[in-house]
Amino acid sequence: QEHLVESGGGLVQPGGSLRLSCTASRNIFTFNDLGWYRQAPGKERELVATITSGGATNYADSVKGRFTISRDGGNNAVTLRMNSLRPEDTAVYYCHASAAYGTEYWGKGTLVTVSS
Repeated sequence: QEHLVESGGGLVQPGGSLRLSCTASRNIFTFNDLGWYRQAPGKERELVATITSGGATNYADSVKGRFTISRDGGNNAVTLRMNSLRPEDTAVYYCHASAAYGTEYWGKGTLVTVSS
């Protein structure tokens, strides 16, 4: 059973930065895609950013120019650098990975709260 473990969430003031990390239990380059999703209270889970096995990235319009997704092969991790955070970025952030035969994996999530 594969595992994804998120870390790095917390409380930050508007305009601040956070770096989320998701560590996988296996070589991250064996996954097809890696990504971050988030779910705010009372809302559906939404895509934040993804990165393909080839390194192509995709971002939600709401985070373009502020968030950056990247892979850290040495630590089998995918990271999300979040700058210029806004209160509306408050959510539980989940790591996601897709693999062969349509298999998907989710982490348990890490809470990000943006508030003064």
